[in-house]
Amino acid sequence: MMICEICGKKKAHGSSKQHRRGVAGKRWMDRVPATPRLFKPNLQDKTVVINGESRKMKLCTKCIKRIKNYKSIKDYKDIKVV
Repeated sequence: MMICEICGKKKAHGSSKQHRRGVAGKRWMDRVPATPRLFKPNLQDKTVVINGESRKMKLCTKCIKRIKNYKSIKDYKDIKVV
């Protein structure tokens, strides 16, 4: 599953536009088709020590960075990434 176990970040739907200029110049935005795509979170498998107990979790890189900087996140007060 593509979900962060701490913050709950998951896949998001959106659209991408192909940058294709024509002779018209500014009117290219109207002619470009929007294609559907998925934005996936950058998840990493990390071993985390929570209150002295190690556990494997899937975490997004933003949560990993917060844990390294502040040593706590959400309900986890004493947490460390190994």
